[in-house]
Order: sequence, then structure tokens, then C-alpha cells
Amino acid sequence: MPHGLFGDVAVIAFLLAQVLDGSLTYFGLHTWGPAVEANPLVSSAMSLAGIGGGLAVAKLFSMSLGVLLHLRRAHVAVAVLAALHFAVAILPWTLMFLTLR
Repeated sequence: MPHGLFGDVAVIAFLLAQVLDGSLTYFGLHTWGPAVEANPLVSSAMSLAGIGGGLAVAKLFSMSLGVLLHLRRAHVAVAVLAALHFAVAILPWTLMFLTLR
């Protein structure tokens, strides 16, 4: 895969992971309450700006950092972060929704 295409795929995967995590977190918090959020930075943002506002700020900040890495051509880092996010955020939320209802 050409380097430019790899970088584009990596940043799209990263942004998709952020959107999915934000959506799943939002619905998870409304299903099980705010105590289910494990990230203390996101919890703090939500306590200051509410669930929607805090999540929006956290996800937009994360997305901007990922795009900044992409623009700096740190495509392997973006790809690793995307994969890591799918493993430690998307997969756990998905398993919770499938098993804890």
C-alpha cells in the first residue's frame, strides 16, 4: 500500500474509532450511569460540561491530535492508536452492550 494511502486509511480508522467510542460511551452512560466511564479525564470533562458536552470536547480534542499526527506524517503512530482504541474502547463497549442488557 503506498505511504500516502496508508496514512489516509490510518487517520480515517482513527477518526472512526473516536466517533464510535464517543457514540458508544454516550449510550453506555445513559444506560448504566456516569460511573461506568473509566477515563478520569473524560469523567472530569463530563462533570464540568455535562455528558454530551464533555464527550464532545474530549473526542474533538483526541481527533485534533490524531489529525495533527497525520499531518506530521506519523502514520504508523496514528494506525497503532486506532488499533489500540478499537481494542480498549470499542470492543469493551460492544461486549458490554451485547452481554449486560
